[in-house]
Amino acid sequence: MSAPGASGFASVVLDVDSTLCGIEGIDWLAALRGSDVGAKVTNLTDQAMHGRIALDAVYGARLALVQPTRDEVEMLAGLYVSALAAGAARAVRRLRDAGRRVVLVSGGLREAILPVARKLAIPDDDVFAVAARFTADGDYEGHDAASPLTTAMGKRDVVEALALPPRVLAVGDGATDLAIRPVVDAFAAFTGFVRRDSVVQQADLVIDSFDQLTGIVLA
Repeated sequence: MSAPGASGFASVVLDVDSTLCGIEGIDWLAALRGSDVGAKVTNLTDQAMHGRIALDAVYGARLALVQPTRDEVEMLAGLYVSALAAGAARAVRRLRDAGRRVVLVSGGLREAILPVARKLAIPDDDVFAVAARFTADGDYEGHDAASPLTTAMGKRDVVEALALPPRVLAVGDGATDLAIRPVVDAFAAFTGFVRRDSVVQQADLVIDSFDQLTGIVLA
């Protein structure tokens, strides 16, 4: 693997929540359950994204508290689309037109993320997220607990297995995104929605917009 550099990449790994889109999906779903559940889940999410507790310890617990229905996940999908970061659609189009590989790697629910990926013309096969299960009536039945993306180091394992064309840039806002750094050529902390100093301090690059990302990748 080449040494980290400031520009020029063939592949881009994008986080979704608070990076590609300006929401934390699980927190939005939790808020539907009232202020008590919302506050409890938001606190767990924040601690995991800062790396204070492992995602492994909270992933299933958050969903068990929320138990989102199929209809609510569909609502979240629409919100993801409307909450795209400024310039993100244009940036992804430019990167793909220039022959760059763009993949989404998220600990969010796949059913909610696929619509925004399709809006960006990112193939379903380049979307890596956690599948949910629902009953015939649309009630929450569980999630893919075997997915590595429910763990603190899962994103790193997924990206490593993809063997993306080098050079590879990973972009995200949280500790699970930072964990990808050892298996890519550079990691960029995205601060357009939230700045986590524990992540920023260990990043190779810090960016706050998708226009900035485009310039770095295509340089």
